[in-house]
Amino acid sequence: MEHIFIINPAAGSRDRTAQYTQAIEAACGGRGLNYTIRVSQCPGDCQRLAREAAQTGEEVRLYACGGDGTLNEVAAGAAGYPNAAVTVLSGGSGNDFVRIFSDPKAFYDVERLLEAEEATLDLIRCNQDLALNICSVGLDARIGTDVARYKRLPLFSGFRAYLVSTLVNVIRGIGEHYVVEVNGERIDAEQTFVCVCNGQYYGGGFHPVPEADPADGLLDVLLVKKVRRLQVPAIIGKYKNGRYKELPHLVRHLRTRHVRILCDKPTVINLDGELRTAQTMDITLAREKLRFFYPKGLTFRPAQAAVKL
Repeated sequence: MEHIFIINPAAGSRDRTAQYTQAIEAACGGRGLNYTIRVSQCPGDCQRLAREAAQTGEEVRLYACGGDGTLNEVAAGAAGYPNAAVTVLSGGSGNDFVRIFSDPKAFYDVERLLEAEEATLDLIRCNQDLALNICSVGLDARIGTDVARYKRLPLFSGFRAYLVSTLVNVIRGIGEHYVVEVNGERIDAEQTFVCVCNGQYYGGGFHPVPEADPADGLLDVLLVKKVRRLQVPAIIGKYKNGRYKELPHLVRHLRTRHVRILCDKPTVINLDGELRTAQTMDITLAREKLRFFYPKGLTFRPAQAAVKL
């Protein structure tokens, strides 16, 4: 089995290629493992490198060295290939997906990732793209995709970058008209945003649906009605901490395998922090599954799905 480390030098606040390389060589070289280090050169390169590795048909473990965007690319490249398993060697600005595990800091340790357990996880398909964690449309998507503009500024990494992006985008405008088709219902209304969750955390610590389970075969959808600017701070506080049930007049929670969103104009989509634009979105539980491995001994919500390698 080969261990392939795909480093994204653009992840996080600085290039960690040298730091990653030193840790990988020390851990894998000392064990005499068959390993390769690849460094992405441009957006989309991590997905290409992962797909090329998976297409060999050989058993391979792929390590996304970066943050949630890097993990998104590597997962999309390996999705559907039964010979490829994926994890993340954390180093991005948010590192949100792994917060679902009992010890997220373990994903910073190469040694711990080499002693792994595995689970089969669901994926989200939005039109032609795949996401592992979150897909959102509207104000939330504009905020999430604009975070990259601020995360490299001093003192504005992680959640602070998210707050700055929130302030800027609230000023730009809140509600948009969408037609949302879900579970046989057609909802024609102004919405602040729509968030589709497979995982639980995003945006530097937002935890909108604590019961979301990335291995249960369902997507958790939050529809947030158009609100006034003065309502935003109170709503974001409850939304961030998974208290959407306290806002039944504004937030609706549904569970589904498919939601379709029709917009009046091309609209920003946030796929695990990656930017897409479309006027119609078909968001489904993907046919493809993902083998995800994580440090031995950790637990996560769908613990019954975990099996030892």
